[in-house]
Amino acid sequence: MDPELLERITARRAELDEREAQLAKQLAEVGAARDELAVAERVLERMSDQLADERTSIAPAPGQVGGRAVMMVPHRTPEVEEAMLPPDYQRILAVVR
Repeated sequence: MDPELLERITARRAELDEREAQLAKQLAEVGAARDELAVAERVLERMSDQLADERTSIAPAPGQVGGRAVMMVPHRTPEVEEAMLPPDYQRILAVVR
């Protein structure tokens, strides 16, 4: 065998081994980043669900008066803020002011 050719093959193998190690490291980093994104997505979904539940529990519930659908408005107390009122009522209060 030609020693020069054998040396070139050995050098190329070393280059490819180094490149393989770099790619494996990058692949591991990509996998870790994807795992973090999956966790972030689950947290975002939970927070969105919680906020939706909170908004639903705060929103006035429709009711019936004289057979007609009406929006029930919470009684004004110090705990009930204007922001908790339906948007139409907030606009009415703004006009009155």
